[in-house]
Amino acid sequence: MSKSFASTGDMSQKNVTFAEIGPDLYAYTAEGDPNSGVIVGEDCCMVIDAQATPAMASDVIARVAKITDKPIRYVVLTHYHAVRVLGASAYDAHGVIASDATYRLIEERGQQDWESEFGRFPRLFQDAESIPGLTWPDLVFGEELTVFLGKREVKLYHLGAGHTAGDIVAWVPDAEVMFSGDLVEFHSACYCGDAHLRDWPGTLDMIRGFDPRALVPGRGDALTNRATVHEAIAMTRDFVSSLYTTAELSVARGRSLKETYQEARAVMDPKFADFAIYEHCQPFNVARAFDEASGIDHPVIWTAERDREMWAALQG
Repeated sequence: MSKSFASTGDMSQKNVTFAEIGPDLYAYTAEGDPNSGVIVGEDCCMVIDAQATPAMASDVIARVAKITDKPIRYVVLTHYHAVRVLGASAYDAHGVIASDATYRLIEERGQQDWESEFGRFPRLFQDAESIPGLTWPDLVFGEELTVFLGKREVKLYHLGAGHTAGDIVAWVPDAEVMFSGDLVEFHSACYCGDAHLRDWPGTLDMIRGFDPRALVPGRGDALTNRATVHEAIAMTRDFVSSLYTTAELSVARGRSLKETYQEARAVMDPKFADFAIYEHCQPFNVARAFDEASGIDHPVIWTAERDREMWAALQG
């Protein structure tokens, strides 16, 4: 086992793809780095997930400007993680929207998450000095919110916990297209350090119930047909279930965190080792699964010190 997180040495730049996946609907993807989505309405646009810094958001803004002259009026945060939200100031949007659960998580742990993520994955924070501070939503909701971009309707749903307690999805009814955030991944590991693993499969069932024609996952290529959408949902479910089932059995047998990590690797490596960010995610994934299986329902707050403590326990 290496003596530092895999992500700290990952400095290779990814190729960005900006592709139309439905009528006036676009996916900004980058080979396993965090995705963004763009919804172009009758008189304005909405961006789904802001990127990690204003400097990185500027690339999304530039690509939107090439396809429309309509302003970006709304930024939707699918959850609170720093790599998704800290670029929001660049859009000068009229509204930054999130679930009320996400707002509470920013209050509770937003600063610590920023510091922890920056330490783990420095490449994803290009020009970090451009970040003015934490991103605070100015419009929050409980279970459902409808936003009209002119006549175009966008439905935002908090379907249940999963990747975090506050995840939301964006659904465009006229095109049957969904933007899922990190609730669904495609050939990318799920980051589960702040997850509710027992709830996640049920939330995936809710997503599958929409039967999207296309879907933009949190990481990985855009999914442009129903068959691939179903595959990605099934793949995400397999990842989450394999992780939690292994940890639950290990805890029941009185195994240590280090032993649980080894058992999870034995089960999951053959299926998922070639997925993007897998090596980075697994220490945090197993630590969270171990905690949840041990009865700790509320995920710990990750800090740089907590990261080091967890890593030391896995090193043994």
